[in-house]
Amino acid sequence: MKRKTIVCFGDSNTWGYNAETGSRFDEETRWTGLLASSLGSEYRVIEEGLSGRTSVCEDPLFEGLSGLSYLQPCLLSHSPLNLVIIMLGTNDTKERFGLTSYNIAQGIVRLARKARASAAGISGQAPEVLVVSPPAIGEQYAQTSIGKAMGSQCSGKSLELAEHLGSLLAGEDIHFADSKLHVSMNEIDYMHLDAEGHRLMTEFMRGQVASILNGR
Repeated sequence: MKRKTIVCFGDSNTWGYNAETGSRFDEETRWTGLLASSLGSEYRVIEEGLSGRTSVCEDPLFEGLSGLSYLQPCLLSHSPLNLVIIMLGTNDTKERFGLTSYNIAQGIVRLARKARASAAGISGQAPEVLVVSPPAIGEQYAQTSIGKAMGSQCSGKSLELAEHLGSLLAGEDIHFADSKLHVSMNEIDYMHLDAEGHRLMTEFMRGQVASILNGR
């Protein structure tokens, strides 16, 4: 039996950052681990989360966080793939990048097109690609310990992201879903998932995977 392979390409909310402890949620709590368990032995779910990852921006403060240069070797190293899930955009809202919400969407779409044009799918074909708009950053983030590092207007930009992604991906052979309709960030730093958020994200992602790979 050939298992269906899914790569989850994202940031700290795919890696599983726990804002309460500053450590990583265990495999039984992270949405990627829960998704693997719920899908069963017919699937292989690969975690490719990196804290601080952006879509296309090189961070002037930290090395190696742009998804653009890493995406192609990442997908090819795990190939053949049935599905690539891209959930980014939270870190791109940082004030130091100077991006509008539309610019952030443009960067994510650039990544999605790159994944869709790759030969990382079955028999060297293109894999299916799902772009997921992450939950919105809560306005209260500015009063937390991450407020100064993030800068201003992050919550507003994250709230607008899904609309721009949906518009830019219309007519493309790329799947799109807005997770903020189903999942919320925590009430600690307002930009990471808590354990309940990971559980809800699992349910959301499982529905998307079933629709794309099983046609239901």
